[in-house]
Amino acid sequence: MVTYLDAATAPLRNTGQIRLYGEEGFAGMRKACDLTARCLDELVSIVAPGVTTETIDRFVFEFGMDHGALPATLNYRGYTKSSCTSINHVVCHGIPDNKPLKDGDIVNIDVTYILDGWHGDSSRMYPVGTIKRAAERLLEVTHECLMRGIAAIRPGARTGAIGAAIQTYAEGERCSVVRDFCGHGVGQLFHDAPNILHYGSASEGVEMRPGMIFTVEPMINLGRPHVKVLSDGWTAVTRDRSLSAQYEHTIGVTETGCEIFTLSPKNLDRPGLPA
Repeated sequence: MVTYLDAATAPLRNTGQIRLYGEEGFAGMRKACDLTARCLDELVSIVAPGVTTETIDRFVFEFGMDHGALPATLNYRGYTKSSCTSINHVVCHGIPDNKPLKDGDIVNIDVTYILDGWHGDSSRMYPVGTIKRAAERLLEVTHECLMRGIAAIRPGARTGAIGAAIQTYAEGERCSVVRDFCGHGVGQLFHDAPNILHYGSASEGVEMRPGMIFTVEPMINLGRPHVKVLSDGWTAVTRDRSLSAQYEHTIGVTETGCEIFTLSPKNLDRPGLPA
């Protein structure tokens, strides 16, 4: 049975219970998520052919340090980088390295900052140079999936409504939804209850209530949905090597709908795509 509890009195560990945050929590998340969004904005001018993902990762680390924030992925369960950089057929958790980006690549950059104890989690897709129309369409479809999922968030609805909206649109556009990874509760913990599936039925999942905070982060493939994790234990790739894309926002459920904490201050939520 699902239980909800006041985040202000909850232990700082994932108990499987769903935390409900008050205005103090929402205020803390706004600051942490704004910093993450501003970092992702700055990366628009950095991502280019010839730039390494290690250079991107170093910028993410230094930007956080300059603003009093710690990258949440750094040393998380043995992960040694400040961001995840997932290129082309990499679905998620790509590890930054010294291999240069190439013209025509697409790359997801996933950043989470811890600021004053609050976790701001977001990711965007970045085209590298000139990309093919198939890749551009995948980015457009994936971002639309994200926004349709967010549009389904409201008190009284079930989290399955998010996944249903995403799956219906993605499959209608002849793309597939990755099942192996999901969104998650976030706030004072990096990963918390509930899990947010990006597929399913609107009648499934837990009831959304004001004060819940979680991520929506659909991973959409041009090919089949199946993935595998490489021997490094982190990098997930499409089994058929088809292109994959992902966008992510951190969301708070309000009395009337929801608040997107990680919106771009510069309206760069879809870098390289038409407004």
